[in-house]
Amino acid sequence: MFNRKYVLHVIGLLLVLESLLMIPPIIVSLIYGEDDFGAFLLSSAITLVIGGIIWLFNQDPDKEIGKREGYLVASSVWIVFSIFGALPYMISGYIPKFTNAFFETISGFTTTGASILTDIEKLPHGLLFWRSMTHLVGGMGILVISIVLLPNFGTGSMFLYGAETSSASSGKLHPKIKDTASRLLWIYLGFVAILTVLLLLGGMNLFESLCHSFGTIASGGYSPKNTSIAGYSPYIQYVIGFFMIIAAVNFNLHYYLLKGAFKKVFENEELRLFLYIIGGAVVSLTLSLIFIHHYDSEKAFRDAFFQVTSVISTTGFASTDYMIWSPFMWFILFLLLFIGGCAGSTAGSIKVVRYLLLFRNIPVQFRKLLHERGVISVRLDGVIISEELIFRTLAFFLIYLLIWVVSTFLLMVTGLPLADSMGGAATCMAGCGPGLGSVGPVGNYYHLTDFAKWVLSFDMLAGRLELFSFLILFTPFFWRNK
Repeated sequence: MFNRKYVLHVIGLLLVLESLLMIPPIIVSLIYGEDDFGAFLLSSAITLVIGGIIWLFNQDPDKEIGKREGYLVASSVWIVFSIFGALPYMISGYIPKFTNAFFETISGFTTTGASILTDIEKLPHGLLFWRSMTHLVGGMGILVISIVLLPNFGTGSMFLYGAETSSASSGKLHPKIKDTASRLLWIYLGFVAILTVLLLLGGMNLFESLCHSFGTIASGGYSPKNTSIAGYSPYIQYVIGFFMIIAAVNFNLHYYLLKGAFKKVFENEELRLFLYIIGGAVVSLTLSLIFIHHYDSEKAFRDAFFQVTSVISTTGFASTDYMIWSPFMWFILFLLLFIGGCAGSTAGSIKVVRYLLLFRNIPVQFRKLLHERGVISVRLDGVIISEELIFRTLAFFLIYLLIWVVSTFLLMVTGLPLADSMGGAATCMAGCGPGLGSVGPVGNYYHLTDFAKWVLSFDMLAGRLELFSFLILFTPFFWRNK
């Protein structure tokens, strides 16, 4: 039987948590003395009351749950958080339309960074801080954080964590899922703190340092500046670029590095391929900028390094308008959108490990044609990969590309040009933000129709939950009683 009471109980508690998360923006609003204070106070109160009511009317749920409840919570919490997270924008009047406010909020929580704002700096500091905080919360996953902060819900915690982190090699650091989430969370917050200090040393003020740290470590990309990172010094661009790479690396490897298990880090095949891809793309773009666009060598390397790391980590910060570069350079960045970072990181898109499995499987299939009775397996980091995981990886590729093609078509139906449609669908599925054309690094999503924004909101959520955990909700057998 479907455990509806459990699902509502968890969602109620998470809404109470979200109401508390609105307290820091309230404090920021008081410090700067701006007009968004009342909007946050009312939004927090509404969220607290509704969350509290849902929680109180669903007390003492059965703690033993199945995968269906885990998948439902994993998907619905992003939607619920985004609905209530949009309240400060609407109540304050800065984004009065629900579709736009929801788009901005779900883009923040899914760490996509696609924005409908035409003048970001017009927003008061409280709303800008909340905007960046949605990245902070969404970066490691609302569910992972909730497992640490909320009471232990028995075996259900494993299903919640599994539904939210379904990457092929995310791994576990500790037998208890709550301890695993706690370790990852502290590493995550540690990187935020270190980056904040480094940005302060580079001359950035505290408010902007915090906002950019939230966006960098979460692979989000929201900046409180209209020009993103373009107006900052080379030092700040290099520091943020380096930390975008850190955020796109499997957080388990960061833990092993801290524990001194260097062999596990250096022998990780996914990490090596990830760094090779970055190196190849940076070299290609640097040489192109020098010989085609006549940049000086340092500027060429810096812009290439920053944009490559921003796109492949699916962060979405911009240090320049890459749409003025040669079309084949757009193509390189466009391909990086379909790669993404490592499994178990805050990055989005397909992930490097799936490409490893795909290409490792190709010679295995050829060998099986010659040796039909031979036992030939795909290996990753010395471990035999099951055929079930290989088939699931292939299915992921197929579904991912299918959703991208359908989304591109739907965007074109609304009148958006082909390049803009392809780029918009790809970047929202990858969780990156800037795409091509009018939705590129100096553009935004304001001019899109409401229908297009809902299509892209769907893409953001599907991409953030790695397709299966979200799309399974649309199958009829999911809702059938056992």
